[in-house]
Amino acid sequence: MMQDSQKRKASHPYGEELSEGSLKQSIHITALSSISALGNSQEEVWQSYQSGKHFLSKTQIGKQSVWAAPLPRAIKEEIGILCRSDAKYKNLDDSVLYAIHVARTTVKNARWGHDSNFGINIGSSRGATSLFEKFHQEFLETESTSTLASPTTTLGNISSWVAHDLGSKGPEISHSVTCSTSLHALLNAIAWLQSGMTERFLVGGSEAPLTPFTIAQMQALKIYADSNVRLSAVEASFNDAYPCRALDLKKKQNTMVLGEAAAMACLEKNPKGDSLAEIVGIGYATEPLQHNVSISTDAQCFQKSMKMALNGLDVAEVDAIVMHAPGTVKGDSSEFNAIKKVFGEKHPALTTNKWKTGHTFGASGMLSIEMAILMLQHQEFIFTPFFEQSHPKEIKHVMVNAVGFGGNAVSILLKAPSSK
Repeated sequence: MMQDSQKRKASHPYGEELSEGSLKQSIHITALSSISALGNSQEEVWQSYQSGKHFLSKTQIGKQSVWAAPLPRAIKEEIGILCRSDAKYKNLDDSVLYAIHVARTTVKNARWGHDSNFGINIGSSRGATSLFEKFHQEFLETESTSTLASPTTTLGNISSWVAHDLGSKGPEISHSVTCSTSLHALLNAIAWLQSGMTERFLVGGSEAPLTPFTIAQMQALKIYADSNVRLSAVEASFNDAYPCRALDLKKKQNTMVLGEAAAMACLEKNPKGDSLAEIVGIGYATEPLQHNVSISTDAQCFQKSMKMALNGLDVAEVDAIVMHAPGTVKGDSSEFNAIKKVFGEKHPALTTNKWKTGHTFGASGMLSIEMAILMLQHQEFIFTPFFEQSHPKEIKHVMVNAVGFGGNAVSILLKAPSSK
């Protein structure tokens, strides 16, 4: 009978034997940037994480006021400048504009020149939400629609427009794996890099989900934070203080809140300059689904993806885990149960950012990568107000989790570049 370690081995085109979560070559994140409710610079984002407050607000979306995490006005104004810079950009959805804006900053930070040879893989869970709803409403009223209805709502618009804007010469890929989209983009880029077909890749996700129909979909699933629920005075005060209680394992109701964001990273093999973090393990798995949207009580998909990402590393070496933790009762608890199955009761320090940023769907995984990198850089654990635990004194390895509808889990293990 084959040993477990032998079962994990897979034949590689280059004739080498690699475990599923191992990397053939050193892959580094050399630049990362984002826009979200936290801000649009690494300094601003770090300061937002230092604050004990959330960045959610009551927002008018369609005919109702709901908890949401829209982009700050200053960022929206910068997006407006982008629209005015080229007439073609005026017809693009916010999800595409956010991606173009962040891609420019990320590539600049990596010192990749315009017209360079690098791949692009940027995805979105919902895609062109605003334009889809606008064109569909137009169709309902007139039984016809705009000439641009199809080309401007194609999911491939994101990577294609970013490539056009940056003048890149590599492959352009867009996809949707719902909430794990940006980490699947990272996985895909690693495959390209390790194949030798390219040396650099821009990856990430972009999401503009604050539209009436998108909110209605989440409410229909009964997972959205209810701003009209009747609560006692104490409960109401706590609800306003923390409308999304991600990683609160004692909550009795779902508290997911949506947020706008785009986040991207530059990946390179053996970079010549500095790197922000090294990717030392990757994991992925799909849940054997019993329902269209749910995962098992102990999240088998996360158990498999985390074990794969460990790639032989002792569980005690992982200092922190940035959880997916969307703020739902079952979502948070199932991931926590999976962590205990893999790491035991003495698990790494656990955190999440969704109580601050809301759930940004396809961009959320890359925002979690950003959070992990900031902890590695500053050697400071970013807390969550709902989960009491001891904080690591030193942070060398951080695991990042994401999962989407359909149980498509991804786990990424990062380490500080100087860590051995």
